[in-house]
Amino acid sequence: MSTIAEVCNLRLKFPGEESLLFKDFSLDIKKGEKVLILGPSGCGKSTVLQILSGLIPNSVEVPMKTDHIQIPESWGFLFQDPDTQFCMPYVDEEIAFVLENLNTEREEMADLIECYLNQVGLKFKQNHVAINTLSGGMKQRLAIASVLALKPEVLFLDEPTAMLDPKGTEEVWNTLKTISNDKTLVIVEHKIDHIINFVDRVVLMNHNGQILADGNKDYIFEQHKQIIKEHGIWYPGVWDEYIQYRGVNARSYKSNHSLTPSLELSDFKGYRGKEEKINVEDSKVYPGEWITVIGANGAGKSTLLHSLMKLIKIKGNYELYGLPHKRIKKISQYLSFVFQNPEFQFVTNSVFDEVAYSMRLNGEHEKVISNRVNELLQLYKLSEHKNQHPYQLSIGQKRRLSVATAIVDKQPVLLLDEPTFGQDAKNTFTILEQLEDLREDGWTIIMVTHDKQIIKYFSTRVWSIKDGMLNDDIKTFNPSVYKENLSE
Repeated sequence: MSTIAEVCNLRLKFPGEESLLFKDFSLDIKKGEKVLILGPSGCGKSTVLQILSGLIPNSVEVPMKTDHIQIPESWGFLFQDPDTQFCMPYVDEEIAFVLENLNTEREEMADLIECYLNQVGLKFKQNHVAINTLSGGMKQRLAIASVLALKPEVLFLDEPTAMLDPKGTEEVWNTLKTISNDKTLVIVEHKIDHIINFVDRVVLMNHNGQILADGNKDYIFEQHKQIIKEHGIWYPGVWDEYIQYRGVNARSYKSNHSLTPSLELSDFKGYRGKEEKINVEDSKVYPGEWITVIGANGAGKSTLLHSLMKLIKIKGNYELYGLPHKRIKKISQYLSFVFQNPEFQFVTNSVFDEVAYSMRLNGEHEKVISNRVNELLQLYKLSEHKNQHPYQLSIGQKRRLSVATAIVDKQPVLLLDEPTFGQDAKNTFTILEQLEDLREDGWTIIMVTHDKQIIKYFSTRVWSIKDGMLNDDIKTFNPSVYKENLSE
């Protein structure tokens, strides 16, 4: 097979970093290959895709040197964060923009737009829908549809299903498998169960951006499993081994109703503009509970958290520890929030200052701040990046930073929107174990997630959202109920 993308002896250093991310890094991709790049969070997987596609340095200026680089003539790129690649404000216009650049006849566009949206499972009453009104998962589907419209020879896919529910993940990968027989795919993906039988080559990287192994997928997972485990990388069966090692059992619902509810809702509604987007008829949440919020993409899960934070207009009864929300001057005294997109909550120019920000606002002594911040940075493997700008982190590192900023002030109720997407296995388990420690200390945790294992082994209770309603309050994990609520 002929080489379609290649980089030889790459040296690259991000501004603000003390050392090279890549030193004499070489990788070639053959035409028609389906290549999976695996490695711990922050090792440079996404950067490799951007270099092989030419985005770095042609669009993103980063100091780098190579002996040789070959960029594909026809390629499409799917970013981790779909918002970063949209050019137009509306769904139909986004795909039409691609078609116009391909000189597609105007009269053919409507049918083609409908076709590409159908391929990724997006259906609207009419396709002129504002992109900023879509859920994260729906945006990710739209980004995939736009890339498919390019009909590229090479697809660079950077966690293409990170924000999708299980049904959406399966649908998207089935679509990609169908259309990619004659295409080259270079994939970065943590959710490997859906693609392990699809890829034919695995490139294994370590924390320092070095290639540890490169070869047939069966060879990599059989011969290098111990190295994969040591570096905290996802591999088939990792959850089973973790559960066995930790001795964790599936949760059942237990709460102490003698305590004052940490959160109480009745006839509670959240609005975007004048349109009602979420409705909770009646629910009480108690200290020490870990509620996972499930539902299909666009059901209203993130909107529920936005409503609880009063980021959008709300109506109805809403109490925190017995106090009506209207009597609470600062809701952030009781609640902290991890956004689905971590960049929405960054306000400073360094990782250290980001974690320290709220403590400084509260007038804490600098020595206390330094000790607390360094403790969290070490826990979430961010100490080496403490002087870096948050926007320069990988998506997994940004997620960990957002969790650290949310727990630093120790508010008793923690809201998290997909906190583990983009994480390697080791960091996923670190986050979950930290949250479990907080729950045991009496914190209330409300987490949006699509991860069945988190729901089964960590949550004490499940809220199912359907069509903007709290549809079910599930007291124990039930696989059939889980599947039903995520597939509708």
